Amino acid sequence: MSIKNIRLEVMQFLEKNVDSFIDQFLIPVEKIWQPSDFLPDSQSDTFFEDVKELQEIAKELPYDFWVAMVGDTITEEALPTYESWLMEVEGIDNLERNGWSRWIRQWTGEENRHGDLLNKYLYLSGRVNMREVEITTQHLISDGFDIGTGRDPYKNFVYTSFQELATYISHNRVSQIAKQYGDNKLSKVCKMIAGDEMRHHHAYSEFVNQIFKVDPSEMMLAFNYMMKQKITMPAHFLRESGQSISTAFNQFSDSAQKLGVYTANDYVDILQKLIDKWQIDKVVNLTDEAEKARDYLMKLPARMTKISERLVLPEETHIFKWVQPALIS
Repeated sequence: MSIKNIRLEVMQFLEKNVDSFIDQFLIPVEKIWQPSDFLPDSQSDTFFEDVKELQEIAKELPYDFWVAMVGDTITEEALPTYESWLMEVEGIDNLERNGWSRWIRQWTGEENRHGDLLNKYLYLSGRVNMREVEITTQHLISDGFDIGTGRDPYKNFVYTSFQELATYISHNRVSQIAKQYGDNKLSKVCKMIAGDEMRHHHAYSEFVNQIFKVDPSEMMLAFNYMMKQKITMPAHFLRESGQSISTAFNQFSDSAQKLGVYTANDYVDILQKLIDKWQIDKVVNLTDEAEKARDYLMKLPARMTKISERLVLPEETHIFKWVQPALIS
């Protein structure tokens, strides 16, 4: 049997548990929070006063903070790209509306709220050039992305396990910084989003855990492949108006590192957390090739730590079109 057919068979085997995954890791629409719960109520008589208060508090937040906020928002707003990619994964059948496609649709429904909330907050804050933000978002959706997983569910679930934890870290750090500057409402917004991301991380990492139980060698090789290739951020093709593809991503990464929102050390920490979570050192019945992959993975965090220690960030701060320093007075 081909590797592709084995992957499909495993996905079909695990599909019987999808409803329990949905019950465990997702929240019904009627019970989960909505963006309007955290924003000024446009039907309220105090709407304009509430917006003015929001804008006054927003003035205290620094330039790099707003760059991080915009980057997080654009990443969340590009959700149509992520859903369409996952719907093409082997074993996920949207045409027949199987269990896995039901998971993806409901996961997308939860994630979609994040971009809605952050976008509205940015708009009301008066701190950013929304047209430039919207251009970047449209570019990112139009350009699509390539995370190097193909249609392989094993590789895709490694990616989502890693990426959901990375977005948790980013949103949680932004929440902490907002609180330091006295913006308790924005801090709560970002903390709620971070909570969703952590819950989703637990879900996707559990999918990988289940695959390790039934196809350990191929799951190990998929994990190894993704880490050798390195996890590409969803906004890797980020660009501003008038730029070519991928131009802005490294500049945005530098800003995120300087602010401490997401760093090279975080990348290594996430890798170690996944190794521990999946108990890579205890997986049994591996082929010789998978054993070599395990050895590589176990040594990788230490190697990457040494590399991250040599990382030098540029001294100059890039000025993005999304956020002009003159606006942050």
